[in-house]
Amino acid sequence: MPETLIIGGGPAGSAAAITLAQAGMRPQLIERHRTAPAGVCGGFLGWDAIAGLEELGVDPWKLGARPITRFRLSTPKRCIEASLPATAAGISRRTLDNALIEAAGNAGALVSRGRTVRAMDPETRTVRFDDGQDSAADAVFISVGKHELRGVGRDFSSSSVGLRTTLPPSHILHDALAGMVELHLFDRGYAGLLLQEDGSANLCLSVSRERLTEAGTVPSLIDQLRQEAPLLKARLEGASSCFDAVAGVPYGWRASVTHKGIFRTGDQSAVIASLAGDGIAIALASGTSAARAMLTGGPDAAPAWQRAWRRQCGMPVGIAEALRHGAAAPLSRSLLMTVLNCAPALGTSAAALTRIRRV
Repeated sequence: MPETLIIGGGPAGSAAAITLAQAGMRPQLIERHRTAPAGVCGGFLGWDAIAGLEELGVDPWKLGARPITRFRLSTPKRCIEASLPATAAGISRRTLDNALIEAAGNAGALVSRGRTVRAMDPETRTVRFDDGQDSAADAVFISVGKHELRGVGRDFSSSSVGLRTTLPPSHILHDALAGMVELHLFDRGYAGLLLQEDGSANLCLSVSRERLTEAGTVPSLIDQLRQEAPLLKARLEGASSCFDAVAGVPYGWRASVTHKGIFRTGDQSAVIASLAGDGIAIALASGTSAARAMLTGGPDAAPAWQRAWRRQCGMPVGIAEALRHGAAAPLSRSLLMTVLNCAPALGTSAAALTRIRRV
């Protein structure tokens, strides 16, 4: 029986694996992809995420991360720029996740790539793999991101749809996005743009299920956005019509309870809207924090840690949700932009208030 099993090799799972391995444990890290995919969400590293990576021995600047010092909010009628509270970074999830998994293996974790966990029994902490094999563990870290794992799925009533594509490098994009994260606000959703280490731009969109249903298809939705948002239309010039997608993104959700020996980390612990928050920071912080709880209190520490983590995420997630809802409706979006136009520093303060402090 493996002592500790970590399901998912994204930032949360890798952070937990590195922390446990550095303390002398030999956790088993299971990642379903043989090489890290691009990832529908992510790419923005806040200053707290950068600090978390450096504590784990991963230097994002050596991986080619692009520094970001400002943000731009854009609607069809107005564009506002302001400084971030500290230097952030843009990097592809493929580069970041591969570096983290490599660091986990170098630290001493047992890494299995290309293997999928299909289901889990939370009472016995027994998991079933795609080959039909069952395995139980003293402790299990559920770090499968925004996806659901049969037997331990999240309970939520409403959700959004996440879309992502890569825009090829160009002088126009480089000049427009250098040192910048750009956010486009539109009816019932938003889009984020930033430069990645290879000069390409990562474009992520979050839209309500209703809006996508009304559009019918993703290409139809993108056509609508081109008509609504001139600046976004310019950014999408020459872009591929192929978007990665993930449905059922429950922004604002936080795990409240768990079983003995089961630690829920990353998006399985709290889902923050990327409009103002930083999901990678939550992933890294939760993975590290849960691993430390495991090292201190063993598998029995899971329920108390989960409750404490829920409380810790309350204010940042709540503020990010208020901003997301405010940006989604025409009237409140107009009011938000008017306020920020008069006092851009309020946007800087909001970005600071949605940070997750590591414990």
